Amino acid sequence: MIRSEVLKTLVPVISDQFVVCNIGLPSQELHMLDDQPTNFYMLGTMGLASSIGLGLALAQKQKIIAIDGDGSVLTNLGTLPTIANNPADNFILLIIDNGSYGSTGDQPTYAGMKTSLARVAEACGCDNVVECRAEETVDVMKAAIASDKMTIIVCKCESGNIPVPNITIDQVVIRDRFMKALEAANA
Repeated sequence: MIRSEVLKTLVPVISDQFVVCNIGLPSQELHMLDDQPTNFYMLGTMGLASSIGLGLALAQKQKIIAIDGDGSVLTNLGTLPTIANNPADNFILLIIDNGSYGSTGDQPTYAGMKTSLARVAEACGCDNVVECRAEETVDVMKAAIASDKMTIIVCKCESGNIPVPNITIDQVVIRDRFMKALEAANA
């Protein structure tokens, strides 16, 4: 399975959740598959989906799912110790690890070589880390949502992209509709 197939299988599980999605093709794929006001698409900020997701989880009570990629997590490796030392039981980080920088041409990342992001997260102090195959991601995500325990999921999948349209919604509109949905849910 490639990333877009993983996201397609996850849509029925996460469509009623608040999701912060990684820059580039992951956001474009999620937007194409299931555009929702509760989806916050990262446009222009590589490596920050996990950090923004954690900040949102710490600031309010709604469950937040951050969907990040191995390349972005490697770009902002400081996010894993920050997550470990600021636990939020309403936070789930899904790292879709395809071993490549998928949005820029599938150049290999170190996660596709010797570096295990699951082990890095554990070494940083993250307590609940689950590495899974792409086909297991739905069940792992369901368990994480039900557990009410901060969870880091590293989904190992194949590299590859599908053609997707650009997101034409203005960044300010994406932010505003997400914040209004979050505010309504916390009311």
